[in-house]
Amino acid sequence: MSAIADNLQAVQARISDAAALAGRSPESIRLLAVSKTWPLASVLEAADAGQRAFGENYVQEGIDKVAATAGRNLEWHFIGPLQSNKSRAVAEHFDWVHSIERLKIAERLSAQRPANLPPLQVCIQVNVSGEASKSGCAPDEALALCQAVAALPGLQLRGLMAIPEPTDDPAAQRAQFHHVWEIYDHIRAAGIPLDTLSMGMSHDLEAAVAEGATIVRIGTAIFGERNYR
Repeated sequence: MSAIADNLQAVQARISDAAALAGRSPESIRLLAVSKTWPLASVLEAADAGQRAFGENYVQEGIDKVAATAGRNLEWHFIGPLQSNKSRAVAEHFDWVHSIERLKIAERLSAQRPANLPPLQVCIQVNVSGEASKSGCAPDEALALCQAVAALPGLQLRGLMAIPEPTDDPAAQRAQFHHVWEIYDHIRAAGIPLDTLSMGMSHDLEAAVAEGATIVRIGTAIFGERNYR
């Protein structure tokens, strides 16, 4: 068995253990393998081990991998900041977008999604920690943005995505994830049928699962430490 296959098994075990502690079904949490900056060979190794969903941050790199894996029935998620001039490429090639933070981007994705493809599955990114360096809408803007995005053709609004401020304190991790869940719950109570909370990474997936994550975005624990651009 390959190192990536071993790592995938270890991550799935972490998810299962965290789900059990939270009284949740492991099947209610999807693993998104964050393959950004990793070569196609690493993606294929993970796919051969049974991984189906992959996340990319850079548009051209992601499109190249989508094209190279055509026919393998993989699911591609765009999870990075999205500029207006890159929206068409994302609308045409990806299955999901996790990082919508303003209506203009959603409108462009809606208009540019090819009619022959299923609706683009989308999440609103919320800047739950208020960091200036982080993308995402303010928590108090999330409901209005969800209402507007939910009405757009060609898109299916699924939920929220968040990248809380990094911390090694499990209690602080859970507090931030719980804040995201509260925003999610508030939006659902307003009548928008969300079903997805994309939150939790290699260092904090247990806290995210405890607070309701339905997708965890894992890169390092699967592929190893990466060299950032």
